[in-house]
Amino acid sequence: MAYTSSLHLSKHLLLPKPHRARPSSSRSPSFVRAARVVDGAPHVNGQSKKAPNGKVQINGAGEKGAVNGHGKKGPGVVNGKTHVNGHDRIHLSVTTGGGGQDGTGLRVAYQGAPGAYSEFAAKTALPGCETVPCRAFADALAAVDRGLVDRAILPVESTMEGTALRNYDLLLRHDLVVAQEINLFVHYCLLAMPGVRATEVRRVISHPMALAHCGRALARLGVDREPVEDTAGAVEMLRSNMMLDTAAIASPRAADLYGLDVLAHGLQDESWNVTRFLLLSKPPSPVAVPVDADAKTSMVVAHRGGSMAVVLKVLSAFSSRNINMSKLEVINNEGGVGEPRPPVMILDTGARGAPTLRAFPHVLYVDCEGAADDPLV
Repeated sequence: MAYTSSLHLSKHLLLPKPHRARPSSSRSPSFVRAARVVDGAPHVNGQSKKAPNGKVQINGAGEKGAVNGHGKKGPGVVNGKTHVNGHDRIHLSVTTGGGGQDGTGLRVAYQGAPGAYSEFAAKTALPGCETVPCRAFADALAAVDRGLVDRAILPVESTMEGTALRNYDLLLRHDLVVAQEINLFVHYCLLAMPGVRATEVRRVISHPMALAHCGRALARLGVDREPVEDTAGAVEMLRSNMMLDTAAIASPRAADLYGLDVLAHGLQDESWNVTRFLLLSKPPSPVAVPVDADAKTSMVVAHRGGSMAVVLKVLSAFSSRNINMSKLEVINNEGGVGEPRPPVMILDTGARGAPTLRAFPHVLYVDCEGAADDPLV
C-alpha cells in the first residue's frame, strides 16, 4: 500500500522579520535583551565569556551584539546584508506549488493558541488566510475532513528533534494531501508580564520541546522549568493569571498579541533551529504540479513482514529510474526489545465500501525529486 503527494521543491529559506523588542525594566545581569543592535550589547548563544559592562551572556561567544554565534553586529542590516545567527541572508522556505495566492478567503486550522508557531507558519505561507486554533493536532485534521476549514497545518520534523514529531502517523489516518511545505526558522523569546524585573522570575513555562531546545540558556539563568501544552498556551496562562514570578518561552508574535515584555531573544541552544510544517487539504490537490516541474513527492509505503527486503526493493525502484531520494525513514513497530510498539494505522481509501483503517507494522517514509504524475515517479 502506498500513498503519494507532490509539491514544488523548496529553493529558498524565508526568515521571519526581526522583532523589535519592547523595552524592559530589568537591569539583571542574568537576562539579555539580545534583539537590540547596540554597540556593547551582550550576546545570546554565542561564545565569548563576558559581555561588555560586566553583563553575563547567555550561552555567549561572539562579538558585539552577536546572536547565536558568528555575526559581528547581531540581527539587523549591516553593510547592506542581513545578519541573523551569524549567517548572511538566511531565509525560510515556502513551497507555493506555483500558485502565488496569498490565502485570502482560506481558513487554516492549527494546534495551539493564537501566537503559536504553527499559526505563524500558516501566516508565512498564506498571509491573507484566517487561522483557526484547535486544542489538538487531530482536531485540526478533523476540521478539514468535516469541511469546517480549507487547510490544516502540521509540524512533522525539526532539525533539533528529527521526526520526534509523530504527526506523520496521524496524517496517515486521514484522506488528505500535502498542498504546501513550510520550513520555519524557530526563534525563541523569553516573555514576562509588563514591568516584571528579571530578578523576580523564578520559573519558566513552555511546551516541553521549547524547554528542551533552550536547556543550556535556562540552566545559566537558574530558573525552574514547567512544561505546558504549547508555547502560545504558556503565554495565555501567564497573562490570564497575572503570573509575576514566571516567564514563558514563545514567539515574538506572541509577545505582540498578548502585550508582554521580551526579556531575551534567541534563547535556543542551536542557532539553526528549523521546523518543517505541512499544509494539508482534501483531495484532489488544490495545487497543480506539472510533470516537468522542479517538484518533490512525499510517499509512504506500508507493508507486513520482511522489512529489509522491502527496503531493498524500494531502493532498487528509485535507483533503476535514476530518481534522487531526499528522505528515507524506516519505522519497524514489530518485535524488538521490550514491549512492541503499536502498529501504524493507515486509512485505506481504496477499500470496498467506506474507507477503512488498516494496521501495518512496517512503514517507509520517502521523499524524492519529481512530480507524482511523472511516469518515472
